[in-house]
Amino acid sequence: MRRLRIGLGQINTTVGDLRGNTDRIIDGLERAREHRVDLALFPELAISGYPPEDLLLKPSFIEANRTCLNELLPHTQGITAIVGFVDVDSDIYNAAAVLHDGQLAGVYHKVLLPNYAVFDEVRYFKAGDTFPLFELDGIVFGVSVCEDIWYPVGPPERQAAAGAEVLVNISASPYHLGKIQERERMLATRAADNVAVIAFCNQVGGQDELVFDGSSVIINERGQVVARGQAFAEDFVVADVDMRSVFRQRLHDPRRRKGELAYLYRPDKVQRVSLSRAASHVDRPPMTPVVSHLPDRHHEVYHALLLGTRDYVQKNGFKMVVVGLSGGIDSSLVATIAADALGVENVVGVSMPSRYSSDHSLEDAEALTEALGIRYLRVGIEPAFQAYLEMLSETFADTEPGVAEENLQARTRGNVLMALSNKFGWLVLTTGNKSEMAVGYATLYGDMAGGFAVIKDVPKILVYELARYRNQTLGAVIPEHVFTKAPSAELRPDQKDSDSLPEYADLDLILHAYVEEDRGFREMVAMGFDEGTVRRVIRMVDRNEYKRRQSPPGVRITARAFGKDRRLPITNKYQTDGEM
Repeated sequence: MRRLRIGLGQINTTVGDLRGNTDRIIDGLERAREHRVDLALFPELAISGYPPEDLLLKPSFIEANRTCLNELLPHTQGITAIVGFVDVDSDIYNAAAVLHDGQLAGVYHKVLLPNYAVFDEVRYFKAGDTFPLFELDGIVFGVSVCEDIWYPVGPPERQAAAGAEVLVNISASPYHLGKIQERERMLATRAADNVAVIAFCNQVGGQDELVFDGSSVIINERGQVVARGQAFAEDFVVADVDMRSVFRQRLHDPRRRKGELAYLYRPDKVQRVSLSRAASHVDRPPMTPVVSHLPDRHHEVYHALLLGTRDYVQKNGFKMVVVGLSGGIDSSLVATIAADALGVENVVGVSMPSRYSSDHSLEDAEALTEALGIRYLRVGIEPAFQAYLEMLSETFADTEPGVAEENLQARTRGNVLMALSNKFGWLVLTTGNKSEMAVGYATLYGDMAGGFAVIKDVPKILVYELARYRNQTLGAVIPEHVFTKAPSAELRPDQKDSDSLPEYADLDLILHAYVEEDRGFREMVAMGFDEGTVRRVIRMVDRNEYKRRQSPPGVRITARAFGKDRRLPITNKYQTDGEM
């Protein structure tokens, strides 16, 4: 029988929840059995959760993860399963276990360990150096882990050159905007180049700043998608693949007969293990696979924010959240995301007016809470603000009012939100966006105070786009006036963001060039940006690294986020291109 049924267990794991993760895998194995699957896949480090970081330095954690792997064995009767775990001998490995019919049939050690962007695997793991093949009733498959498949010449190519017809890859591939499409193009290229079926099983869920999108796929030997899992949701993806098609395609592909591929095949590095599948799978009827739609730009970002927020709140033991509402676009979007992610009954919006708060801002904030159906509180901060001014009047004597007085209001609001958090156990969601965080347009211990920064990695213009997307696709809840009024912190009379910052349309483009692309001063000026504006933005970004280090974690949705991604020293005298 030259037909193989593959199941992809796209599960939402939690780092350190060995018991819960193991139970999720067991549930997936039961679904595999119901579908009479031959080969079931589960994500990279599925038992430990990804990334486990310094938990890997605890011997007890590694031992417990291996115990959980052994617990899975009885649940693999009649199934071959690939499960990510931490293996150990004299060192530890990011590994994939091949479990077959109640036995541990083999182990693959990840060869290519990523050590860039948000990845830090060289810190923890030893790299593998062998490329085992497994033969399931005459169908040969190779196993690899995440990064191994991203290189044109990597373990999967060696396995294909040595005879693998199916290339299995288990992964924890974190999301950023455009990553789903980029990754699928890469996988389609690997399948076509190696004339092999690729089965790619990705993790889904939020883990601190990271979001894993799932979007697991099975791709045939021509690079065509056979089945695709949902984005940003758990799923179990099943498809039948016809191995006769792989053989026919290879007969028509002269590349495989060329001597240039010989260097890939090293018998001393390729192990081969023979397995037999369950007899009950022989007469099963074929099934029609599901190909979930690829999300568009705004859909994928919005749902990444939902998933990241929901998992951070719930996995850390919170139920309810509180959001400070200014009546502006940022807090309106954060409150809306919270309501969509957690349910309206679990979100509290708090308006905290001062002497500079406009009537329309208060009206917009209250209208938002009514449209969403969340609880609304109003706590005026004028008495506390006045008390601060009086308390500091002697010390501030003979000085002009300025940023210090403005920030007293933001810090008073931060105190109110943290008091509510302490009193009722609500997690404070901050409302600052990436544009503001980049240039330091935020107040330490004020609007930066909180437990989770939902839109920390969302540029201001994208904030508007996401808010409009939400209103248009899921129902209008954010008042139209919030979109049309000029952004303002309302900390002094007639204040506008544009008093302190370049227009956001220009600022976001410069920030993308400087923060995400690491372009220099001359490059950005050559791109057509105003020289003075570029110089000003660079200075603001560079001098506010200390603020960003003290901000709460937030959902990563761009290719270069502040935090795990972009790591610059606070004490730093380097001036971009030596011109600043």
